[in-house]
Amino acid sequence: MKNYIFTILTCLAVAAPVSAQDLQVASPDGKLIITVGTTGSLTWSVGHDGDAVLTPSEIGLKCQVGKQTVELGTLTAKDVKRMKVARSGSNFSFDTPFYKKSKVEDHYNALTVDFGKMAVQFRAYDDGAAYRIMTRIGKPFNVTCEKAEFRFAADYPAFIPYVNDNRSGERWCYSFESFYDETPLSKMYADSLAITPLAVCLPHGKKAVVMDAGVEDYPGMMLLKGKGNSLKADFAPYPLEEEISGYGRLNLVPTRRADYIARHESKAPYELPWRAVLVSTNDADLLNSDMAQRLAPACRLKDTSWIKPGKVAWDWWNNTNLTGVDFVAGMNTATYRYYIDFAARNHLEYIIIDEGWSGKESLLDDLNPEIDLQQLVDYGRQKGVGVILWSSWRNCIGDMERAMAHYEAMGVKGFKVDFFDRDDQCVIRSAYELAACAAKHHLLLDLHGLKPFGIQRAYPNIMNFEGVKGLENCKWEARTQQGPVHDFPRYDVTAPYLRMLPGPMDYTPGAMVNANRDAFFGNNGNPMSQGTRAHQLAMYVAYEAPLQMLADSPTKYEKEQECTDFIAQIPTTFDETIALEGEMGEYLVVARRKGCTWYVGGMTNWTARDITLQLDFLSEGVHQAQLMTDGINATRDARDYKSQNMEVRKDDHMHLHLAPGGGMAAIIK
Repeated sequence: MKNYIFTILTCLAVAAPVSAQDLQVASPDGKLIITVGTTGSLTWSVGHDGDAVLTPSEIGLKCQVGKQTVELGTLTAKDVKRMKVARSGSNFSFDTPFYKKSKVEDHYNALTVDFGKMAVQFRAYDDGAAYRIMTRIGKPFNVTCEKAEFRFAADYPAFIPYVNDNRSGERWCYSFESFYDETPLSKMYADSLAITPLAVCLPHGKKAVVMDAGVEDYPGMMLLKGKGNSLKADFAPYPLEEEISGYGRLNLVPTRRADYIARHESKAPYELPWRAVLVSTNDADLLNSDMAQRLAPACRLKDTSWIKPGKVAWDWWNNTNLTGVDFVAGMNTATYRYYIDFAARNHLEYIIIDEGWSGKESLLDDLNPEIDLQQLVDYGRQKGVGVILWSSWRNCIGDMERAMAHYEAMGVKGFKVDFFDRDDQCVIRSAYELAACAAKHHLLLDLHGLKPFGIQRAYPNIMNFEGVKGLENCKWEARTQQGPVHDFPRYDVTAPYLRMLPGPMDYTPGAMVNANRDAFFGNNGNPMSQGTRAHQLAMYVAYEAPLQMLADSPTKYEKEQECTDFIAQIPTTFDETIALEGEMGEYLVVARRKGCTWYVGGMTNWTARDITLQLDFLSEGVHQAQLMTDGINATRDARDYKSQNMEVRKDDHMHLHLAPGGGMAAIIK
């Protein structure tokens, strides 16, 4: 692994005082320029190849140290006179064995502006800009306010994921699942929070995507409409009191919050998360962005050999519906033995036993007597299939060490931890504690009600996150005479450009009952998907998920064995990713390599589309391709698909038709 750093970023002793003036740092390719303003207030602006991405936007932090206030933001002549500047750069790579590629390049130029007790580090990448505030106050303190602005030059269109469906009405308690409102910045709802990433459509086909990264011991960043054409950061206040509430009493919902957003309880230096703006000249570039990985904390596990990604036979979406069996299907031992048998026959690594195996208030007491968990774990071990268990977050942390040790000893492989539904400082701290405890006991984690924030690089035993309007939402989707209320195919080709930027997403694909817009209806007991069968198959390539679900019933997959065999071949981590083409909200085509085999996935919204798939990413020679595409009658019956095998070479190209809500997937060996 190459690893060379031009200047140590935190070595500020060699920095010289500077006069009051704008400071600049350019990306390695020279196209992206960060300008730091120090006249009157601390600002940053970002330009890209002559275009304004951000106009001057304020940066600030206010901390309460006992009765004293320490502040960054408004700059006096004295502040500027004391200011020191250090320039640095980095060009190194690091291994990423549980990711969409095996290695990530981290190449940037940096500028650190030091004001004594606080400093700001700026990084200019070819594909984006980021900064973080660092403090050296030397005493415990509370962060009472952080100012992070993102000002744009005009009233540009944006993709905005608003917070809604709050738990028990609490403003900051939310599942991080949002469709995208496509609206100009001026039309943003002034009183509504938005989650990140959020995209702003710039002139000349460029996109600016606002997000945070590397969040630790600090709340996640949300966004509000600011003055003019701007966004401003907002953060959940620190929770002081909470109660058991929310859906099924599964949440811990704050009932009283402090007048500060974070507490730093030691004298040690304190680094805030990164505030980042990605800049793309081609939407498809966002499908292969590594910004979140670069800005995340490095891996903290000495041994990761026990971490095994894979695919999962999942029970909840299909309502444990089995047909043609001689037992009553449901939350019982016989049902899960069947799931294990299905997983073993189809070379799936895991099953999940979702909500209903444990007590309402504990993972160790009042367990479901209809499920012999030890028998299932032992049976799975014999078949080469691991068992993962569902838990609410509040139950998981209630007696965390004892529960983790108990289930490690039993042979359980991990936990799907659900209903976080917050990202205030306490929850972020808790997630790190949970990840460390799980790693200690060699347990995988799949976190629901939470979006990725960088922890997955520090603790790669965290395989996946929800925080996405996934397939489960089809179960209760309403419709009008015009069709379903929400446009899932459009969301399906928007989320990979935005929600997937900070990390993997547990969309839970794999529906075998597929419907066109006029035939779709929500059905909780026997659900279906919007869009075609090939659209669902493409998700196994297009969607990043080291722990990837097969959401439908084993007996449905057994009736569709050709599709099941295809899905079973697709890995969940890769050595290389190439974003071939796409447009946010319209379509995407992605190719991923594992070893010598390539996997290609393409998806469209409700607009039918013709694409030309160039195969120049292949090596020389003849390759065998299995291709799954929309059938000729997919516009009438979304389940119609076509399977074909062919020989291909790197100078070949394929002309493919994607039906409305359609897709394509290929395995090329």
